[in-house]
Amino acid sequence: MPQQKDIVKIAIQMPGAYPQLIQLDQKKPLTSVIKEVCDGWNLAGPENYALQYADGVQTYITESNRLDIKNGSILRLTKAPGRCAEDLYKGIQSSDSGVRCDSLKQLASVSTDITFAQEFISRDGHTLLVQIVEAGNDSPMILTHTLTGFMELMDHGIVSWENLSTVFIKKIASFVNAKVLDASIQQVSLAILESMVLNSSSLFQQVKQEVTLERLISHLQVSNQQLQTKAMALLMALLQTAGEQDKQELFGFLEKKNLRQYIHKNIIHSSGSVGDEMAHYLYVLQSVRLNLLEPRMRMPLDSFNQEQRDALHGLRQAAFETESESGLSHERRRSLCAKEFKKLGFSNNSNPGQDLSRTPPGLLALDTMSYFASRYPDAYSRFVLENSSREDKHECPFARSSIQLTLILCEILRIGEPPSETGSDYHPIFFSQDRLLEELFCICIQLLNKTWKEMRATQEDFDKVMQVVREQITRTLSSKPTSLELFKNKVNALNYSEILKLRQTERLHQEETLAPPVLELKERLKPELLELIRQQRLNRLCHGTLFRKISSRRRQDKLWYCRLSPNHKVLHYGDVEEETEMPSIEALQDKIPVADIKTLLTGKDCPHMKENKGKQTKEVLDLAFSITYDVEEYSLNFVASSRTDFCLWTDGLNVLLGREMSSECMRSELEILLSMEIKLRLLDLENVPIPDNAPPIPKPPSNFNFCYDFSQAEQ
Repeated sequence: MPQQKDIVKIAIQMPGAYPQLIQLDQKKPLTSVIKEVCDGWNLAGPENYALQYADGVQTYITESNRLDIKNGSILRLTKAPGRCAEDLYKGIQSSDSGVRCDSLKQLASVSTDITFAQEFISRDGHTLLVQIVEAGNDSPMILTHTLTGFMELMDHGIVSWENLSTVFIKKIASFVNAKVLDASIQQVSLAILESMVLNSSSLFQQVKQEVTLERLISHLQVSNQQLQTKAMALLMALLQTAGEQDKQELFGFLEKKNLRQYIHKNIIHSSGSVGDEMAHYLYVLQSVRLNLLEPRMRMPLDSFNQEQRDALHGLRQAAFETESESGLSHERRRSLCAKEFKKLGFSNNSNPGQDLSRTPPGLLALDTMSYFASRYPDAYSRFVLENSSREDKHECPFARSSIQLTLILCEILRIGEPPSETGSDYHPIFFSQDRLLEELFCICIQLLNKTWKEMRATQEDFDKVMQVVREQITRTLSSKPTSLELFKNKVNALNYSEILKLRQTERLHQEETLAPPVLELKERLKPELLELIRQQRLNRLCHGTLFRKISSRRRQDKLWYCRLSPNHKVLHYGDVEEETEMPSIEALQDKIPVADIKTLLTGKDCPHMKENKGKQTKEVLDLAFSITYDVEEYSLNFVASSRTDFCLWTDGLNVLLGREMSSECMRSELEILLSMEIKLRLLDLENVPIPDNAPPIPKPPSNFNFCYDFSQAEQ
């Protein structure tokens, strides 16, 4: 007698027949279950049939995934994957073009299922698709279906990308390079080349040789956003996979073609906003480009390197009009240099190279100082001379400040950090400048001098000033300025007094030093406001959120949607298409009863983070969460697209589990609501009658003689 937990109640459909309602015994072999279903419809040859989900992603049911079947699932009796693979294999080779097209179209659809893919590949079906592509004699529609089916088959990782022939690679590249070709063919071809690059280091060189970069850039300049995104994806794959020398060459080529300026003008500036996938690729492009600076950031100054020593002395010579040093004795020259390096703000004026031994920022600090001195010589001289001539202990040390500022900019721009799998936080300003770090430095070092004077700082206040400058930069960059001029105006407007006002406003929301009656009122208000936040979280879960599946095999990760049922009893989820806004509950094929949820895990405790231990960035870890359900053997894994979504979902799930909300968003919102409510309650309304209805609008005045006539004044 099977135990109750091994029984799943399901419905099975078949076209032209009444559905069968059965109790599926999970311990009974699947072949026996299929035989019983076939007997129920008097069908012979049960070995030719299989079960698959009727809704959503129509995955075949196998012994390995049958435990995923839930109560209430609707399955369909269909062709066995082996029989389906055999039929499609024959159909693809048909002399009838209509049969071939239909077979390839169906293949592109069913190849997403790994069980079918294994059967089709075992018959060398993928080789047949390669032959069709290499021949290239078919219609655009047939070719599109062929390439799509091939891409889906390869995505399962059953066949190595290394096995592809040079002829095939050249053919796919020719589709991308063609000036006139069906856009659908070019989109899939770009996706195939991207997967080649990401999955095989040896194929990188072949793809790089075959694909015409001019043509790849031209795909970014079309109105078709899907084609534009696929072209950007391939470009990012090439840049991420390339070695340092190849990266330098690729970026040099892209600069010659003004790609950065084109992106800034036509993708960022004109549209105002970009799609999530394009935002990710812009973030990757920014990250890879800035990371070319990492070697300089990790390299300390070498006092035996003549070029570096010349650059260091160039700073001194650019700031001070010195007499000819050739006629000076060694001691006199050494004394003069030490004096001038001290005026420049070096801590170790006798050996200034020691100041640049710390990594990061290493030689990058010397580069930014040299750039400022040569690019803006007047501003550089003014900064140094103004501070070196002060006698009131309020001088701002240029070198020390520059070294620390360079480090701050490296941290803010995340130089040296690999791009995140899900990152999309790009800076539009990056695409408006050839040398973003250096130009930002030139603005921010002058800002630092201005802030130093506003704070009337001394050397003891150095760390405090740098903290304020960091805040000025991060707050300004968070507003996403699109040009350097806009950044300059905004960051200079955010002076020290403004920073103090912002801090004070934020501090008021966190202030706990209230009078006892107010504290008592605050405690009385908390439960009501927490309930309001709980309801908002549950409403947000009912609305649902789009999540992205993390895949190491290729860039185009699948999307899925998750939402809570209106009665708060079931979580519904399933795969969706890119353009889906908010799918209905019926469209989401999978579900988890809330009563079955056992625990909520976050960060490194999540199963999908443990599987990729050491490969995930801190950003991804901070956005990851999972729920375990049933007997804690199963888990549903999430990676939120933002910290806000992470807070909303973890709070909502905690509410469903009867636990306290704990996110920083909840704490912030509670403080804001408490502050507003307390202020309203503390308004002095004694003897002030508050009407139940809005007061009537008064009649217009009999004349408007009280208005000032500006036209008379102008005359």
